[in-house]
Amino acid sequence: MKKLVIVIVSALIGSLAPQILLAQGDAAAGQAKSALCATCHGADGNSQLAENPKLAGQNASYIVKQLNDYKSGARANAIMAGMVAALSDQDMLDIAAWYASQQVTLLGADPESLELGETLYRAGIKELSVAACSACHSPTGIGNAPAGFPSLSGQHPEYTLLQLKAFRSGERQNDQSGMMRTVVERLTDQELEALASYVSGLN
Repeated sequence: MKKLVIVIVSALIGSLAPQILLAQGDAAAGQAKSALCATCHGADGNSQLAENPKLAGQNASYIVKQLNDYKSGARANAIMAGMVAALSDQDMLDIAAWYASQQVTLLGADPESLELGETLYRAGIKELSVAACSACHSPTGIGNAPAGFPSLSGQHPEYTLLQLKAFRSGERQNDQSGMMRTVVERLTDQELEALASYVSGLN
């Protein structure tokens, strides 16, 4: 119960943080600067490869954080580290603004796991003190931009599942105060798969 309270309180505190990044990015400049990004993520941020995340419609503040984390090594990925090495802070803001201004294409959830995914997303698991995903990522999956919580709506289920497993194993550790690791540490593969599938069609 204590962990659940910590997660919810952290989310509320984060949502009160001032949103200072979005106004500083220039989407038009970002479109030009994103040419190399488009190779993997698509010209409009809707990647065609399931292992590459969709960036279209993603919260700009979240994109900037991830780019900075790749650059600093807080989030490990050799390919992305090379891609962001030469980006300035303004480049990151511009690219983030461009992708945030695009419309994500929705996918469809697997009907067989729909009920489980929806239950986990909207209610969590009270007896295991697993918080509902919607508490941070919103009921519609658009996230919480001021708090830096990402949009999950329309994301490739394969990519989402990889990230959930990375948080669960501790391989990925760039979440605020370990919030994601706390939420998924007790979830099974079946539950993670249901969640990943559910958010792919969430809107």
